[in-house]
Amino acid sequence: MTVTPTSPAGSGQLELLKALGDNTRFAIYEHLASASRPLTTAEIAALLQLHPNTVRPHLERMRDVGLIDVSIDGRGEVGRPHHRYSIATVTPSLGFEPSGVAELADLALAMARRLGASSDDAYEVGYQRGARRAQHYGTAPSTLEALVDDLGRLGFEPTVEEADDHETAIVSFGRCPFQAQVDEHPDLICTLHHGIVSGLVREMGDARVIEFCDRSHRTPCRVAVGER
Repeated sequence: MTVTPTSPAGSGQLELLKALGDNTRFAIYEHLASASRPLTTAEIAALLQLHPNTVRPHLERMRDVGLIDVSIDGRGEVGRPHHRYSIATVTPSLGFEPSGVAELADLALAMARRLGASSDDAYEVGYQRGARRAQHYGTAPSTLEALVDDLGRLGFEPTVEEADDHETAIVSFGRCPFQAQVDEHPDLICTLHHGIVSGLVREMGDARVIEFCDRSHRTPCRVAVGER
């Protein structure tokens, strides 16, 4: 059974931004956006290392403004069916176009430059984020499938082929969603992406990154993954 989100007064762009302005709710939204299936309150709480009673009001707030959907099944405790949450099928507008996201990326890069961030910093930030994203794929059949799914979610349009040794998978990136930023800061953006891929693969545990080629090495960019 799917529960239709309520529509309280003032559920416009300002309410949406207020809802996502809270760090906990933003983290919840990020986890749900990356998840391969709807998550229960307990699962979300475990990912955030919070008590379920702390998470529930945030979920209700996000549902009220239309950011998430909730479905109910009868597989929970007696008298307490499971509530499963996912990103809303029809996501309300947050008031900016994709070009606005690109502008935010530009600003983040400008700040990184101003603060003197190095390629090592970019890799470490990416690695930590990749390891965190791997938590969504605990039940994935393989690291390769998790990686391909994650790259797709990030907008890289990955394709997979088998290497000549028949033991290595080559994942090529059909596009780069941050091409404009790469043109100006390849050292930070490409290294950040390398970190994300490495963190996810390492955290999944049954594979390793053999080679990561950005556009300075070849076109299209790609990553080679093999068994650990």
